[in-house]
Amino acid sequence: MHTGSITSHIDVAQVVLYAFWVFFALLILYLRREDKREGYPLVEGAIGAEGDGVTPIPAPKIFTLADGRTVQAPSGRPDDRRLNAEPLADLPGWPLTPIGNPLLAGVGPGSYAERQDRPDFTTSGAPRIVPLRTDPAFHLDPRDPDPRGMKVLGADNRLAGVVHDVWVDRSETIIRYLEVEVAGAAPVLLPMALARINGWTRDIKVDSILSTQFAQVPGHRSPDQVTLLEEDKIYGYYGAGKLYATPSRAEPMI
Repeated sequence: MHTGSITSHIDVAQVVLYAFWVFFALLILYLRREDKREGYPLVEGAIGAEGDGVTPIPAPKIFTLADGRTVQAPSGRPDDRRLNAEPLADLPGWPLTPIGNPLLAGVGPGSYAERQDRPDFTTSGAPRIVPLRTDPAFHLDPRDPDPRGMKVLGADNRLAGVVHDVWVDRSETIIRYLEVEVAGAAPVLLPMALARINGWTRDIKVDSILSTQFAQVPGHRSPDQVTLLEEDKIYGYYGAGKLYATPSRAEPMI
């Protein structure tokens, strides 16, 4: 036998290769189990069946967060939110159609996660996203257009409101939201990523929703803070507008 051979048909390299295959298979199974700490068991809405997939749901673990709080995952709490949509047919896999106002249905492009209903914080424990009026340490670069006082136009090119203030991310040092005053409604937040500022015409264009739909943007309880859950709902509303703001957007192009 050659050097390294265990028998005439098995050698060390072959044993190492087989051991690697076994290790890699076990690693995949472990990772597939660990990624089920959120969102399981899966529930098929049309038939009401539950499933865990190939690997079982892992045993709960306790995680300690930076602020000292602890969370358990899996939490063991079922997602019993009412689904504001119905399938086009009572069969698995059929698409859902929203019930009521599609921008508030919370399905499709308007889906949002049940995040914690508290503000995000910086490493020092201060609220991370705040309006400029509450933090004099931040200011806008005078070389850039100041959106405060600019008109906000919806996808129909009509006036939706006027920007009252700018909300900044104190950790990333960027603008996160524009606070828009809407006639007959409480101020709403407009994600900066969805706003196109024109410094020459002094207006801001938003393609996601119509001017008449700004009044129903999900609000925030505190005038100077926004929670993680409120942020997700706000983004979900504008995201839903990409498909549901007008009936034509939900129809095929051809």
